[in-house]
Amino acid sequence: MSSRKTEPAEETGTGPLTLAELQAKDFEGFKGIGEKRLADLHALEVDSVLDLLMYYPRRWVDRTQECRVCDLAAGASALVVVDVLSVDKRSTRNGRSMVSARVGDDTGKFTLTFFNQPWRSRQLYAGLTISVWGKPDTYRGALQMTNPIVDLIGDRTGRIVPIYPQSGDNGVKTWEMAKWVETALRKCAPRGVDDPVPDGVRRKYNLVPRFEAMKSIHLPSSMDEVESARRRLAFDELLRVQTYLVREKKRIEQSARGIAHSTRSVFVNQFIENLSFPLTSAQRRVIDEVSTDMSRTVPMNRLLQGDVGSGKTVVAVATLLTAVEGGYQGALMAPTEVLAEQHFAGVTRLLDGLVVSDPDNLFGDRPVRVELLTNRITGEQRRRVVAGLADGSIDIAIGTHALIQKGIEFKSLGAVVVDEQHRFGVEQRARLREMSEIRPDTLVMTATPIPRTAALTIFGDLDVSVLDEMPPGRTPIVTHAVAGEAETSAMWAAVRETVGRGDQVYVVCPLVEDSEKLEAASAEATFTDLCDGELAGLRIGLMHGRMKSTEKDVVMGSFRRADLDVLVATTVIEVGVDVPNATQMVILDADRFGIAQLHQLRGRVGRGDKASTCWLVTRLSDDELIAEMKPRIEALVASTDGFDLAEIDLQLRGEGTIMDKRQSGGSDDLKLASLKTDRDLIEAAREVAIGIVGDDTSLAAHPHIRDEVQLFIEDPGREDFVVRN
Repeated sequence: MSSRKTEPAEETGTGPLTLAELQAKDFEGFKGIGEKRLADLHALEVDSVLDLLMYYPRRWVDRTQECRVCDLAAGASALVVVDVLSVDKRSTRNGRSMVSARVGDDTGKFTLTFFNQPWRSRQLYAGLTISVWGKPDTYRGALQMTNPIVDLIGDRTGRIVPIYPQSGDNGVKTWEMAKWVETALRKCAPRGVDDPVPDGVRRKYNLVPRFEAMKSIHLPSSMDEVESARRRLAFDELLRVQTYLVREKKRIEQSARGIAHSTRSVFVNQFIENLSFPLTSAQRRVIDEVSTDMSRTVPMNRLLQGDVGSGKTVVAVATLLTAVEGGYQGALMAPTEVLAEQHFAGVTRLLDGLVVSDPDNLFGDRPVRVELLTNRITGEQRRRVVAGLADGSIDIAIGTHALIQKGIEFKSLGAVVVDEQHRFGVEQRARLREMSEIRPDTLVMTATPIPRTAALTIFGDLDVSVLDEMPPGRTPIVTHAVAGEAETSAMWAAVRETVGRGDQVYVVCPLVEDSEKLEAASAEATFTDLCDGELAGLRIGLMHGRMKSTEKDVVMGSFRRADLDVLVATTVIEVGVDVPNATQMVILDADRFGIAQLHQLRGRVGRGDKASTCWLVTRLSDDELIAEMKPRIEALVASTDGFDLAEIDLQLRGEGTIMDKRQSGGSDDLKLASLKTDRDLIEAAREVAIGIVGDDTSLAAHPHIRDEVQLFIEDPGREDFVVRN
């Protein structure tokens, strides 16, 4: 233990303790925290008294609701406290792990079975007392629970026992954490903890005081008390996030100088009239929203959500044309060369025949000039494109990150569209926007639907538009789950039949090469197997990310021309491939993918007017499938609505980090708030934040809230992840 000055239990300070003060306090004087436990706490990122108080229980065991083993009934979820009698670990025939634990109390015994959780064999050992929550079923005449929730409760007693996240076999135990939290709460009691939420707001939304919530979340007397505490502390989390986002949006409105584009929409109307299909009402609504934004001097910052095939490209073109009509340039940036090239071909086709005025032209006008810039554009062609961007003769540039490379300059960039925005880093998007003295309007698009509450929280500093209609004529995709040899054989027979009718097929594999670590089909092995087996005699091509660009171009070109019947590929076809004649999608080892990616892959078929089918193939045994993947597979079979699936995915997967890594890791920002269930709190926090910020981005009237936003969101190293303006 270091020789730091001991903090007294009762302090000389006055007034309630702020969160910043708690962040500055260490664990000097805490019984049981020596050098070893201090290191264990640091490993958990618990470095201060504030971290300790915000290290919330991951769940609570309500011992008033526990039953005995003899009371368990198949099909009825139950909580039971038992002793571990024995533990066994083995591998299934598919090479996946299975851990079995025999448990019991003085009234009986039963078995716990864990699939693909090998760490359970280290966590559980004979003599350990655990709490188990799950739904028993009958297996070979005996009761068992499959993948239940397990908590190590030690000798903790009381009606409600908090269970804390633990740091491994030899790290901090839940009962140790509970003891230190109680010490921290006792030290805080004389002064209490600052509560920056006004009394009127607490009354309006039925929120308990903060320090009361801190005590109740750790030392509840009832589960109702737990929920009241969670609700209040969750509101604090959401309020900090929303205050930050509302303030950033207000800062943009106050400081950024934008372009007031023309609202005549001559080009846009001409473009729409030339289309061979009618716009959906959702497309018209979003185009109007974009047009209204672009007419203002405040730069547009809008997120466009649209499911696969909902018509985002038309909205993107209308956005770019609004800039072009006023004499500015537009840029569309895509994450891959394949997608950029597809956008270029599609936009060029859509704008065929559209002309712009040009005083330097003998006839007074010229066709809209659209050019492509990727790293594959080299030599004289590249020099010509770069010059056209600089002198303004190029109206619309479409490309990859090559658009923002050194040496690329736009004469007058007026609008930026970023496709599949989650695939670009913040710095890349910012660089594209900064390539003009006056800030261009920005539309970022995603084909991965985001639940409304998540969008409001993650992209709260952007205005959000949603394309929630599909264009007429799109044939719904029928999805089937496939497991076992009989079903797989029937699937390949159906695939051969559709090829016989002239249709084409994608076969998607998770890996390029066989891997000892992952038991997944590889594209190369699958290609060989299909050529020699189920699809022998058909014209089969192979494409994966490790191939050279020229090789991929050749294969993709052959597939587009229908010179190939089947394309075996990895997820390189997730975005950017549009072949209307492809009606069959076979996804092997579908259990290796998440809902969102499966839905994106499925969207590669059903692009024309033919009936299309997606086959989700899994090699898991029934027990494993039920435990791990059945809810995901069932959701995809039942629905083709990306927004419905996004809600289900959120429920199954959880939120992820909000302000940091964008749904890619642990949830640091929202420890208690749930994007799934706290819609009312999110709306409330947004409303309160708007009132707090007003026109004062300094938050001078709310210094404690300002300090908390700075403490939690604006600390060094995080703002680059947050700011997208």
